[in-house]
Amino acid sequence: MASKHTHREISKYNRFRSPSPPVRSVSLRRSASEPRTDTVLLMNQENLILVTGATGFLGTQVVCELLQHQPHARLALLIRPQPGQTPAQRAESIIQPADSPRVQVYAGDVSEPNCGLDDLTYQRLAAETTHVIHCAATVRFDHTLEQARHMNVDGTRKMLDFAAAMRSLRSFVYVGTAYVAGEREGLIRENELDVGQHFRNTYEQTKAEAEALVRSRLGSLPCVILRPSIIVGDSQTGVTSSFKMLYWPLKIYSRRLWRTVPGYPDAVLDIVPVDYVAKAVAQLAFDESALGATVHLCAGPRGSATIERIARRAAEYFHVREPRYVDPKIFFAAVRPLLSLALWGRKRRVLVDGRAYRDYFTMRMQFDTTDAERLLGPAGIFPPPVMEYLDRLLHYCVASDWGRKEVPAL
Repeated sequence: MASKHTHREISKYNRFRSPSPPVRSVSLRRSASEPRTDTVLLMNQENLILVTGATGFLGTQVVCELLQHQPHARLALLIRPQPGQTPAQRAESIIQPADSPRVQVYAGDVSEPNCGLDDLTYQRLAAETTHVIHCAATVRFDHTLEQARHMNVDGTRKMLDFAAAMRSLRSFVYVGTAYVAGEREGLIRENELDVGQHFRNTYEQTKAEAEALVRSRLGSLPCVILRPSIIVGDSQTGVTSSFKMLYWPLKIYSRRLWRTVPGYPDAVLDIVPVDYVAKAVAQLAFDESALGATVHLCAGPRGSATIERIARRAAEYFHVREPRYVDPKIFFAAVRPLLSLALWGRKRRVLVDGRAYRDYFTMRMQFDTTDAERLLGPAGIFPPPVMEYLDRLLHYCVASDWGRKEVPAL
């Protein structure tokens, strides 16, 4: 686990970081063709939504929501090139052919100067963009602090600078995480950030630093800060493209590879389905009353569940015995060192890989959702309780063999 970090490091980092480098021209690596003059004119008459992280688990769903519920809007997707795959090819997997005329794809990287765009493209997007949804981030727990800051903090800084140049900007939606709360306990309020908490990993710390940057621009930019908790598959179908976080321990548990949980039965897992989060993001991006707010997109006290409840249902579903709970202090001080010497093969691998998730079995915090209910309630957008759709998640895991095979759409 990453070493502990205090709130002083957040303010220290923001205070002594040098300003972003001046915008410089880089070669355009956009995979979409230049729009025609009549298209540019049309864009000037409509909303243009710039989305980062569009090919990620959440970003993909946000794009689909925007295309469906903003029929007169156009989308500009900033996508990082990957070896052997252009941004346009990456976008093809998430954009239906009928929607492609409304979507422009740009090769770029939020951690680079100009976000990886040439001056002409940068200036044109700055002139035409009306809404920004910044989803791009690294969600890995094992990055060094420098690596995580490069993407999460410096990337957010560059997007904020880009937004400051947008003459028609109406909202800048920053998608953060509820786990900027770090190792706090009790009820976490939406308006709280730095209260002296420690962090479990560099992901949590750098997302807290990035949110602090966004908060520092609230006086000059129309920002909305959104904090999802643990995002899982669709609440109706169970479909997911990401088998991390909750899914990893469920997988090894279902395969009888591990039964001992170094955690507390009453530890709270706040889980939200990706369809709820995507709908909330798309809704709040166009809600003027949300400007300046920080919103927990979480199940909250009414919808979350304890590890014991989730594990008991998983045991019934997978036909395995219920887990054994061991005090984590005892486990990591005495049991784990012995197991490291005794275990080999797959079980030893489980022991190693499980380190990234161990702290999430000990959480005793709840996320207040007062502002979320106030802003999203009138639109009928609420997170379903975890236990209402847990079976659908489990069914998809089994049907897809944990993401190894395709499941026909219903």
